[in-house]
Amino acid sequence: MSETTTNPLAEHVGKHPGELNEMDPVLLTDPFKGYGEVREQGPVVRGRFLDDTPVWFVTRFDDVREVLRDQRFVNNPASSAGGADDGPVTRLMDTMGLPEEFRPYLLGSILNVDAPDHTRLRRLVSRAFTARKITDLRPRVEQITDDLLARLPEHAENGVVDLIEHFAYPLPITVICELVGIPEADRPQWRQWGSDLVSLIPGRLGTTIPAMVDHIHELIRVRRSALTDDLLSELIRTHDDDGGRLSDVEMVTLVLTLVFAGHETTAHLIGNGTAALLTHPDQLSLFTSDPSLQPRAVHELMRWCGPVHMTQLRYASEDLDLAGTPIRKGDAVQLVLVSANFDPRHYDDPNRLDLTRHPAGHAENHVGFGHGMHYCLGASLARQEGEVALGKLFAHYPDVSLAVGPDRLERPQLPGSWRLNSLPVRLRP
Repeated sequence: MSETTTNPLAEHVGKHPGELNEMDPVLLTDPFKGYGEVREQGPVVRGRFLDDTPVWFVTRFDDVREVLRDQRFVNNPASSAGGADDGPVTRLMDTMGLPEEFRPYLLGSILNVDAPDHTRLRRLVSRAFTARKITDLRPRVEQITDDLLARLPEHAENGVVDLIEHFAYPLPITVICELVGIPEADRPQWRQWGSDLVSLIPGRLGTTIPAMVDHIHELIRVRRSALTDDLLSELIRTHDDDGGRLSDVEMVTLVLTLVFAGHETTAHLIGNGTAALLTHPDQLSLFTSDPSLQPRAVHELMRWCGPVHMTQLRYASEDLDLAGTPIRKGDAVQLVLVSANFDPRHYDDPNRLDLTRHPAGHAENHVGFGHGMHYCLGASLARQEGEVALGKLFAHYPDVSLAVGPDRLERPQLPGSWRLNSLPVRLRP
């Protein structure tokens, strides 16, 4: 399906001359160039959200970081409009055909709520993502990676294997499902659900979310009778011991969000990063010759070809000024990570892939994982998986190469996302 030609969201393109629209084919085809041009128009630019709602696009690095840490901007539109406005995300759900009884499972996610609920929910799951926990997980991540790499030749057809299908996806979905407690037999279904969620194809969300919710409820029912040491069991214990700390809907929503966010973005960080290194042999040589560079390299890949180009919408909770632009209470703000990560005001030669760009031991110098209170909960796990996956891939198959020209790599045209449909490679000459 071509989202730009058949998706009804594209019908809004061109309705408001001079205003940016996220479904504009120019922005979907080359968001780096398109949003780069928007950034040079100004730090805050008027445009339209997917449902045609007016929004402010924030485009420059310093301003994006400022909004991300400014608690006057909230994620729940009801917090800014006194509960009187459901917001553009709810109206988008109308277009997508999501039944009303299932909307709380998305609107009430840790991604969409504000303090104190956000703080409470984050605290319940943050112990699974501490630095020590992630370090303890590394041997298992390495083992899964080694197993997947060893089996890659089995999937080759005429010497060509798809790294998205057989490596970039299976690694993070295995890791997060083991951490949360999703049975192995269910994991292919979760991958399909993940693809459905980002597709923005009307009707698909209306069948996928109910299926996911029913599935998680059944998982909880089965696990409650035989608790283990996984995160799902911990959430069940919290709910059963003190239901006031975690409701039924919140428990389901946390599982849905953690599993989806815990594999989709990491899979495409690995896929995009592999493609970037294969098309920049000088940087690949640096990467393989100096393993100590790999943590810094993953930061640069997250900046240069990260899979997430937009944040959740934010809403002004009061009248304020943003980079010289008056923002009114209730106004929606869209933070453009891809333009911020290429802002020449912050980076020297931002279009150049430079694995040495980020100094070792310094604070994160990009916004690929966000910033502030809603900084990606699983960022340290994603970085570790990226380091392990890319390091071991090129060590195991030092002669790996693209099986097609870079211009023939296919990407879905999805607003706010940068991913490959497939990554065909030859493991050996």
